[in-house]
Formats: sequence, C-alpha cells, structure tokens
Amino acid sequence: MERVLSGIRVLDLSHVLAAPYASMMLADLGAEVIHVEPPDGDDAREYSPYIGKVDKNTSGYFISLNRNKKSIVLNLRHEKGKQILRQLIKISDILIENFRNTTMESLGFSWPEIQRLNPRMIYASITGFGHNTLPEYASKPAYDMVVQAYSGLMSITGPEGGEPCRVGNSIGDILAGHQAVIGILAALLYRQKSGRGQHYDGAMVDGLFATLENAVVRYTATGEVPEPLGTASPSITPFQAFPTKDNWIVIAIGNQKLWTQFCRVLGAPQLIDDPRFTANPQRNKNRKILADEISVRTKTKTTAEWSAIFDKESLPYSPVNNMKEICEDPHIKERKMLVEVDQPGVGKIKIAGSPIHLSETPGDIYSPAPRLGEHTEEVLKGLLNVTDAEIEALRKEEVIN
Repeated sequence: MERVLSGIRVLDLSHVLAAPYASMMLADLGAEVIHVEPPDGDDAREYSPYIGKVDKNTSGYFISLNRNKKSIVLNLRHEKGKQILRQLIKISDILIENFRNTTMESLGFSWPEIQRLNPRMIYASITGFGHNTLPEYASKPAYDMVVQAYSGLMSITGPEGGEPCRVGNSIGDILAGHQAVIGILAALLYRQKSGRGQHYDGAMVDGLFATLENAVVRYTATGEVPEPLGTASPSITPFQAFPTKDNWIVIAIGNQKLWTQFCRVLGAPQLIDDPRFTANPQRNKNRKILADEISVRTKTKTTAEWSAIFDKESLPYSPVNNMKEICEDPHIKERKMLVEVDQPGVGKIKIAGSPIHLSETPGDIYSPAPRLGEHTEEVLKGLLNVTDAEIEALRKEEVIN
C-alpha cells in the first residue's frame, strides 16, 4: 500500500507520551521514524503494564506508542554521539522532541544550530508552556496532570459541586501530539513552496486552553466562572448521562425537534409544553428539575432496553461503555481501531489502531514497537556508511549499546 509520508525521515528524540504520540502518527502515515533513545531507553519503557517478564522491551505503555518506528541508542552526552546526530539531522526532514526548554540547547542542538545544519529541517518541540513565553514559565516542568490543572480544564471537570477531577486519559499529552502533527504537516507544505524549514513551538497548556471553547467565552462574555457539571452540558439540556435500571445512558437532545420526539419516546408528552421546558433556555435554567423528571423514567428500563428504543427512533444516545465493552464493540472492529500486532518477546497483543482513515493512503500499522536499540547498526550502516569496526569502537566507548 502506498503511504503518503513515504520518503520523509523523522528523528524522534522524544520520551513518554506527547511527542512519541506525534511521531507515531507520522509513522502510521509512512514516515521513517528513527526513535533516538538514551542508553537506558525512553522513560516509557519503565511504565506498566508489562506483558510477561519485566524488562525494557515488554512495557505495554511503550508498545502502544511506538509501533512502526526504528530504535537506535545514542549517548548524546558523548561528543561522538552528538556528531552522529548532526549527521542524521543533515539527511532528515523532521526532528521531534519534548525535553525541557533548555535541554536541546545545552546538548548543542538549538534551533539556530539545527537550521545551520539543515535549513530544510522542521523542528517540532513540545513542552508544557512553550519556548516563546515569559522566562519563569519557560523553565517550568510539566506533566499532563500539571497542564490539565493549569489550563483550567480540571476546574470544569468532575461531578457538580465536587473536587477538581482529571480527565481519565492524558488528554493534554494526546492533544499536544495531534496538534504537533498538524503543525508539522503544515510546515512540510510550506517547505514545498519556500524550501525552508520551521520551528514548531508546541505548548501543552495552549493545546488544552484552545479546546475550552464554551467555557472561555462564557467567562469573557458574561464574567461567569464556569464550574463542573458532571456529565451535563452548560449550553444544551438535556445533554448528559442518566441512570437506568442497571447502569447509565447518555442522552443528547440538541434541538427542539429532538426534544419533542424524546418526550414522546420517554412516555412524558406533557413535558413538551411545560413552560419550564418549552425551549432550550428554559430547560437550561431548570436543568436539575428536568433531570429528575427524566431520571425517574430512565430508571424503569435497562440500558439495553433504552438503547433498542432510541435506535428505533434514531435519537442520539450512548451507553456508558467500559474498556471491555468498547474493545469488544463491533464498530471498533469494523473500523480496525483495535489491531493485533506480533510483538517480539511478547507475542500477539492488541493495541489501538490509527484513526487516520484516508481513502488512498490511510494510517496503517505495519511493524511492532522496536526493541531498545534494535536498529542502531542498521541506521548507522545504511544511512551513515559506518563500518563494522567503527560500530564496535562506538560500542566500546558507550556511544551506542
């Protein structure tokens, strides 16, 4: 199958999640991604769950983020390791990293130096607060939990009146990875026109703040400080999870036609013309009262029974699936969103697939995550013409493993 980024080489100096997620998406689209790891490996190789024996090649966390990549080990504290990286920069298209702001410069790989080595290089950095910011922010370390709190996301997440709550996945990292890919692809398009590379300065806080749409404008337009509402929407009612006889079901009634239809299906046509609920502004104002009216009725049937009814009526809804339910869901199977890879040293394992469904050049999984340093010799020999004797000397000097 043709891959749209075939011929594009990525140097992936990243670790853990945000930037590895970005390089994985590029790899899914066919880019040659060379994951440059330190001698001890990417930090993610230490993260659970482990599959079978515990070592640097069996971390399920690492496996799920590094498919389709090559792994080389370079000791960038050693001058010979830096020299190898300089040579690779000269023949590559993209460099991705998510170190603290000063790390690349301290290693001798500032953006001006990378430009000097390769004016066509697209250099993508992902940090918590970005490079181009006030000095006191540029130096702040950040993990996903930190940026979820700082961005304001945590203040509007969780049960109404409850404690601040983290989103259940590392959304700050994942969004930063997605946004980096958009920036990188835009920079590639610009390079086709201009011949020049660019520096993508990604900040996890920016990425989350940019997605807070309604919460931001509610504050800037009205002065109201939004608070968590559980599963409820601050703008549309009813638009939340309701209890059923055996579980929960999300019901999303986004317009007046659906409201009328929903009331009839619910067996409560009297709610249609109730002055407290006649239009969305009234329903928003009386959200708690309406939620009680709906909950009394949704509790009379199981989630499966309501699902059958809502399917028949084409109403927007969803059961609140757990991981077992969604991983076994026929839609996920049909969309190839859960794929099996044969991971060396581990065996067959299922991981999330690529969401990039292009008609001609879709994202694809064509190789498992690499073992630590698996491709060091291949890359050095194939790309830099390093001899066996030179490789052995580099190994003895602990430049490579």
